[in-house]
Amino acid sequence: MLDDQGEQLERVEGGLDTINQDMREAEEHLKGMEKCCGLCTLPCFKTEDFEKNSEYAKAWKKDDDGGVISDQPRITVGDSGMGPQGGYITRITNDAREDEMDENVQQVSTMVGNLRNMAIDMSTEVSNQNRQLDRIHEKTQSNEVRVESANKRANKLITK
Repeated sequence: MLDDQGEQLERVEGGLDTINQDMREAEEHLKGMEKCCGLCTLPCFKTEDFEKNSEYAKAWKKDDDGGVISDQPRITVGDSGMGPQGGYITRITNDAREDEMDENVQQVSTMVGNLRNMAIDMSTEVSNQNRQLDRIHEKTQSNEVRVESANKRANKLITK
């Protein structure tokens, strides 16, 4: 389930990157239309480069996460993978029932250890996705401002 969610977040972030590229191209076209006779920019149409904005730089910096890693290292805290040397239960009669109880407790311990490792992996994935959501939020805000700015420029061209 978290893997599917991660893939969806990757697609959303990819879509935002595409919008950013399209806006860069649209701004170049707007800049061309704002020029007088296609040669020089009129002072009334002078606009600052959106990509020099600090908010843009913050949102579109290189990803902090780096490349895709398919096998994350696990956090282990004092887990040697084995139970106590003498077994989990105190031997009184030293018969087959105590052996079976010890085996059952060892299996339960292994299962609890597996659940713990799964919980750690899920926590790591959720943390990564939270960072990705923060990046998506910043990119979305940047794209929104950029589109609004381009719309204003286009409307200004239409009215003149």
